[in-house]
Amino acid sequence: MSKKPVRVAVTGAAAAAPPLRGALSSGVRSDERPVVARQVPPSVGQKPAGVEENPVSYVLYKTQQWTLCGCCDAIRRMATATPSRDDAPEAAPAFSPLYQQIKALITRSLQSGEWRPGEVIPSEMDLAARYKVSQGTVRKAIDELATENRLVRRQGKGTFVSTHSEQLTQYRFLRLVPDALETGGEEARVSRRVLDCRRVRAPADVARALEMKPGDSAVQIRRTLLSQGRPVVLDEIWLPGNLFKGLTAERLSQYRGAMYALFETEFGVHMIRASEKLRAVAADASAAQWLELPEGSPLLSVERLSYSYGDKPVELRRGLYHTAAHHYRNELN
Repeated sequence: MSKKPVRVAVTGAAAAAPPLRGALSSGVRSDERPVVARQVPPSVGQKPAGVEENPVSYVLYKTQQWTLCGCCDAIRRMATATPSRDDAPEAAPAFSPLYQQIKALITRSLQSGEWRPGEVIPSEMDLAARYKVSQGTVRKAIDELATENRLVRRQGKGTFVSTHSEQLTQYRFLRLVPDALETGGEEARVSRRVLDCRRVRAPADVARALEMKPGDSAVQIRRTLLSQGRPVVLDEIWLPGNLFKGLTAERLSQYRGAMYALFETEFGVHMIRASEKLRAVAADASAAQWLELPEGSPLLSVERLSYSYGDKPVELRRGLYHTAAHHYRNELN
């Protein structure tokens, strides 16, 4: 087979590049040497497609079996490409302060269960030695986690993993407050009545909110919350079925603490944060029956999506609040 040269057009920066000695693909012999680039007028040979009329440089590779290698193909693309003025520069790498990195490492330990809800975490000195940073960096990371209610500082005792079993955080996600508290009255104890708990296939809107596939197993809970024996909240709660295996109406009714405390102690699901949508609605026939109200009574609709570690949605809650003697309170920092 006769030896044939391969012509590759080179312009701009590629023409000034050094010979590509070790970068040829397996299709070209490694002992071959490129001939020094020389100016070839456009009258010599056939003009490559896309090359302008001005003289261009060519690099000739003599091969026993001529094969256009990947390097040559890359050079050809560089030669024929037209740079765009709108090309944006490469984005700079994201910068994360050191305390944020330590915060992420502590959060990872919380998520893995290294320190469980209610347990004390290592001291700032121990964590500083573990992560090889200063105590001030650890303290700043812990301060931020405490602000987010993931950790709780106790004077003289240490720092603990927050839990919904504690009285201070038990009703952190319940914003319905009796009006009597504004006038110095005592806070009424809230009780619950479980109406239903069943395992069903997730409807499309529920699956979308919980990042599940339509038709996946889900747990649907319906309950009322009562203040001084009168129903004030009607809740419909949706949970991923794979995270709450064995959850029944009986277990919900028998548990005396907050529902979120049950989730974290018996199912290992810790609610970290939630987002809510509020709107005013009129009570339909079903809501009026369970809340013991006339049909059409004004209610506050609260749709909540709660997240666990890793910002994973684990609960969709749709509540109807009767606010004749209560109000929704939210504190903003």
